[in-house]
Amino acid sequence: MAKFSDKKKNRISRRRFLGAAGLSALGVLLSGLPPLTRGLFAGTGDVPEVSRLKIGFIPLTDCASVVMAYELGLYKKYGLDVTISKEASWAAVRDKLTIGEIQAAHILYGMPYASTLGITGAEGQKKEMVIPMALNQNGQAITLSADLKKKGIKTLADLKKQIDADKGKRTYTFAMTFPPGTHAMWTRYWLAAGGIDPDNDVKLITIPPPQMVANMRIENMDGFCVGEPWGARAIFDGIGWTIITTQQLWKNHPEKVLGMTKEFAEKNPKTVRAMVMAIIEASQYIDKMENRAKVAEVISRKEYVNSPLETFLGRMQGKIDYGDGKVVEDPDYMKFYRDGEVTFPCKSHGLWFLTQHRRWGFIDKPIDYKKIVDQVNRTDLYREAAKSLGVPVPKDEYKKETLFDGIEFDPANPEGYVQKFKIRRI
Repeated sequence: MAKFSDKKKNRISRRRFLGAAGLSALGVLLSGLPPLTRGLFAGTGDVPEVSRLKIGFIPLTDCASVVMAYELGLYKKYGLDVTISKEASWAAVRDKLTIGEIQAAHILYGMPYASTLGITGAEGQKKEMVIPMALNQNGQAITLSADLKKKGIKTLADLKKQIDADKGKRTYTFAMTFPPGTHAMWTRYWLAAGGIDPDNDVKLITIPPPQMVANMRIENMDGFCVGEPWGARAIFDGIGWTIITTQQLWKNHPEKVLGMTKEFAEKNPKTVRAMVMAIIEASQYIDKMENRAKVAEVISRKEYVNSPLETFLGRMQGKIDYGDGKVVEDPDYMKFYRDGEVTFPCKSHGLWFLTQHRRWGFIDKPIDYKKIVDQVNRTDLYREAAKSLGVPVPKDEYKKETLFDGIEFDPANPEGYVQKFKIRRI
């Protein structure tokens, strides 16, 4: 496999790519399209309470299911007239959901919890939100600068030694995308597992995903964590390299979700069901490997993610070029459906994020974890949509997990889990 740094050999035009794949522009949209049926609502009078919707997304590979539900006509199939809205930052998504400018969004897993608890970082802002479905697992990465590669950094232990050696001389800066969001939690968890205190040994800054690569290019940071294609793009541009993928931190970890206000979901349950059904079908479509070339071409477009096609497809297919000479076939690439294991809003996943918010001081005292999780992760809404589609639903709403550091997460004892960590704010 050619490396991204081999730009002349690797750069291909959109037309050549489609030709090589045996696709036409029409084929991208129609090949493999789920068969059109009369739909859930046809002839029943059971129509969505609200049919005209705006769904927000951030330009990342994992916006694919929200985008493809639009491109494949699946929202229309279920009686919805949807506009998908490209947003500039996670803070903008939060604000537009809060005021009702958008009705739903592709959103970081931790954000509906942060908004519900009022810990989003916006002063005095609190809005109850819900998660009726998850959107993807895996597929993020921690990228370090080319300068750190030149210094011989290869592992987290190497990074710790370098930071310790430079203490008092310079401050190392790492970027994430939203303080209580997933990328912040992956960055914090990884650094702390290596003995690096993310609040005291380094500086953490917030940068919107599409601006990560540009900020690394002008040396505003030493590393960042973000969703694809921006990790791959840093390698493509020759300014960074992947030290670890997030699936190496936690195999099949939760990532983005469909988020909306609790108020909207309670007023419009049929609308929510239609939305979830459309996105489940899109997720099934994307998870078929033979469709991923088509999906990559669509989401690479200017109106969606706006990055060269080459920065999408490899990692979507599990071909990971780390940018340091290592190229692997990763079976734990970005997943969108996996027989419902991905799209089901597993309650223990939400609980894990709450434990990390507690660990890092976003939540300053013990809370009723189960009450909050039951409020936010609406497995009931997902089950209704899955039943209407006739697709399987995972049995377990809570499950134990073990991340890369070997520390077991037991959802039955969240406070005990938090206390297991040496580096924490409580």
